[in-house]
Amino acid sequence: MPKPSVLVAEELSPAGLALLEGDFEVRHANGADRSELLPALADVDALIVRSATQVDAEALAAAPRLKVVARAGVGLDNVDVDAATKAGVLVVNAPTSNIISAAEQAINLLLATSRNTAPAHNALINGEWKRSKYTGVEVYDKTVGIVGLGRIGALVAQRLAAFGTHIIAYDPFVQPSRAAQIGVEMVSLDELLRRSDYISIHLPKNKDTVGLIGDDALSKVKPSVRVINAARGGILDEDALYRALKEGRVAGAGIDVWASEPCTDSPLFEFESVVVAPHLGASTAEAQEKAGTQVARSVKLALSGEFVPDAVNVQGGAVAEDVKPGLPLTEKLGRIFTSLARGVADRIDIEVRGEIAAYDVKVLELAALKGVFGDVVEEAVTFVNAPLLAKERGVEVNLVTSDDHSDWRNLITVRGLMPDGQRVSVSGTLSGPRHHEKLVEINGYSMEIPVNAHMAFLSYHDRPGIVGKVGALLGEAQINIAGMQVSRDTEGGTALITLTVDSAIPDATLEAISTEIEASQTRQVDLDD
Repeated sequence: MPKPSVLVAEELSPAGLALLEGDFEVRHANGADRSELLPALADVDALIVRSATQVDAEALAAAPRLKVVARAGVGLDNVDVDAATKAGVLVVNAPTSNIISAAEQAINLLLATSRNTAPAHNALINGEWKRSKYTGVEVYDKTVGIVGLGRIGALVAQRLAAFGTHIIAYDPFVQPSRAAQIGVEMVSLDELLRRSDYISIHLPKNKDTVGLIGDDALSKVKPSVRVINAARGGILDEDALYRALKEGRVAGAGIDVWASEPCTDSPLFEFESVVVAPHLGASTAEAQEKAGTQVARSVKLALSGEFVPDAVNVQGGAVAEDVKPGLPLTEKLGRIFTSLARGVADRIDIEVRGEIAAYDVKVLELAALKGVFGDVVEEAVTFVNAPLLAKERGVEVNLVTSDDHSDWRNLITVRGLMPDGQRVSVSGTLSGPRHHEKLVEINGYSMEIPVNAHMAFLSYHDRPGIVGKVGALLGEAQINIAGMQVSRDTEGGTALITLTVDSAIPDATLEAISTEIEASQTRQVDLDD
């Protein structure tokens, strides 16, 4: 029988190629050239890319035999994961390949902007000896504020500790006790902005973090602060940074990532106090080799039908067929849990009850954790690193199974105990032969409503007229309601509205609804991000 074929559409490390060449027919193409890529996809089983190849619906349609797309790196901006999932194509990446390189790049930028390395270099090679002009500052005894204490943020903190710095951090999903173990003091974002001599950003990019360090944040900092962004472009508002530098409210910056890439022209280039780089965080020989070998191993697992730990969408063959439909539902329950909790739990229990519990459901625990952390950490969350992310944040995780449940054939619950004693829970089930996903419980309130891409949860004091007010305000905003259920503990007690809508509710509309109904809690979750 012919060997399965693997198309390598961009440069891959020699070590990665060596892992593939014995078992597969390895082909090469220029992934950036669509006229070359699309025909080459016609009869391949696997595709390996980096960042230049666009794996969209058109490319997937051109590859009827394709089983796996592997991104030799962390980001997946160039891979349409939803389209791949619909086509039944596994998507994998190399989630830990560049974390050390990224952390070192942040420190490199911090040191370079402290000592004016770039402008001093340019002056000297142009024949100018300007020692006094480029006097810098020491890092020793300074306060470094880390925004996002995930795996990369923690690596930065550990390395900066050797410089004799004071490390503070903002991350609502990291417990203070865990941070204290690596010598970091957890503070609010406002306190971090006020106290820091350096601010280093290590957050994921999502609707909650885009523009987080903008005009408002930069109005609260010391004028001597230096801001480092080696995470994702757009979290630091480049226009706001320009204004702050121009007005002398920020002393300098080190920028490796940009809101729009490639970026070859920016107003920030006019400042000698700003050190810039063309997204070099993962550009080390070591990171490239790790990325190549990690995705090569994942491709081998995928094409042999084995469980693939680094899969970001669907799973391989080591999961029981009756368990597989529960994976996407459980991940969504984890995302809803995080939206409701708004912080890190001391303990998370994943409860699996009913007929499905007769199988090995350990993978559902991984799916839940993938959902819990997917929207709140900088790195890509996979089945292999999700337990590590929980451990790093001091979260105790338990899997509870029972083959008996009186109300539902199968029931999956993500339940958490928060540091303040609050309990948060969300439960779902699969219904019918097509496995329709349903939400059936939130924090003890019963319901039965399909899981939707856009959902909102409103807690309020039970009284007449609330449903009409919510509907009217959504109508004014041209938001169509797909479903609505009201649950309550007692008549006149606390009630919960669960909404499914056809599009995301604008923040201003959600705030208006919250004010109008005097909501005690308002949460929205978008599951199509």
